[in-house]
Amino acid sequence: MNMSEEQNTRWGILYCPKGRGSKQREKIQRVLNERQVQYDFVQSESTDSVERLVTMLIHNGYKTIVVAGGDSALNDAVNCLMKVEKQVRDQIALGVIPNGVMNDFARYWDIKEGNIEQAVDWLLKRRVRKVDLGCIRYTNKREEQCHRYFLNCVNIGLIADVMNMRRQTRSLLGSRTLSFIVSIFLMIFHRMDYKMHLKINADIINRKIMTMCIGSGPGYGQTPNAVPYNGLLDVSLVYHTGILQVFGGLWLLVTGRFLNHRSVHPYRTREVRIEEAKHALVSIDGRLMGTPVGAYQISVEQEVINFLIPD
Repeated sequence: MNMSEEQNTRWGILYCPKGRGSKQREKIQRVLNERQVQYDFVQSESTDSVERLVTMLIHNGYKTIVVAGGDSALNDAVNCLMKVEKQVRDQIALGVIPNGVMNDFARYWDIKEGNIEQAVDWLLKRRVRKVDLGCIRYTNKREEQCHRYFLNCVNIGLIADVMNMRRQTRSLLGSRTLSFIVSIFLMIFHRMDYKMHLKINADIINRKIMTMCIGSGPGYGQTPNAVPYNGLLDVSLVYHTGILQVFGGLWLLVTGRFLNHRSVHPYRTREVRIEEAKHALVSIDGRLMGTPVGAYQISVEQEVINFLIPD
């Protein structure tokens, strides 16, 4: 096998550590070695290094790039792929070994965290499915026109706020679980609705909204019927409700029945235009972004990424 042929079959593995331990990394490498996978292994040191390392793997000619990480790392990977020419991107297949705080996109395909053997066996079969990407286009505080792609969802309002509180409390408390519980408790004393002016299909919505999820994927349970290859976005709007109903909604979210809540209003569309959403934070695939300035829009690009899926 010559060098170019080896590069075509050799995997580029990006490992994103979830903690300080190295046991997960060693287990992934052991499984790859047992299956005689030819691979090169790189490890991210920070969030900022993920895009740099994925870009390096793309430019070095790897045709299979596997992210051992969560939704945020996958988000970085697809944004890197969307920066290269289509003819280059179409030759690359993206895979995942779930190893993040949030693994919602992997969970959609029934790729479970911890079952590394099964994940690698599926990757070896190289079953490729072209998947959609959502895209948010906005103006930042420097008046620059920006865009960011997402595999899973964009959250606007309360859920993005909870994610921000979780990040802040985690830096103080250390524990992911404890920080989430404290964030939910703090939510009781926090702002519960936001004045929004939206356009979804032919509907103009101008009222107070608690939270909105726009999903190309399952949206952490908020857009459970979204399909990441139908060229459409699912939208869940939650209007203002009482605190007891909020906790009822959280229970439905956890049990997979979120759309059954009477304050949830679902839509399916190709584009959402947000004319105004004052003070509402925005998160993309679980990661907080800066609040856009002025109006912004969220659309979908159909079947633009090659993703490795199970049987």
